Amino acid sequence: MAYWLFKSEPNTWSWDDQVKKGDVGEGWDGVRNYQASNNMKAMKVGDLGFFYHSVKEKQIVGIVEVIEEYHPDPTDASGRFGMVTVKAICPVGKAVTLADIKAEPALADLALVRQSRLSVVPVNDVEWDIICAMADTKP
Repeated sequence: MAYWLFKSEPNTWSWDDQVKKGDVGEGWDGVRNYQASNNMKAMKVGDLGFFYHSVKEKQIVGIVEVIEEYHPDPTDASGRFGMVTVKAICPVGKAVTLADIKAEPALADLALVRQSRLSVVPVNDVEWDIICAMADTKP
């Protein structure tokens, strides 16, 4: 299993929106960056990810699971980009802010910190465990 972080602007697609989709989940569409797209191409069913509210909140608010691997994104008229489908697993016990993450030396190399513009980034096993502990959450 691999771990990921999915960034979304809460006024566009929020954790509450994701939860409302239930077990059918929702396609993570609209990604138009090749590196983020390649990250999604590497995802497998069962992988887990943090759901991160970007912009003003800048915090991890939930955990999602990949339920459908990379497939065409119907919002991309060019046909160059795809998406995965994710479903909500659980909210975190305590939101973990970007400031919290930056304050933790063991997370200095987290892709969220190093590549802050990417909407989908990998999270390694150690980073996942640290953030889950910070979030008071174990999916």
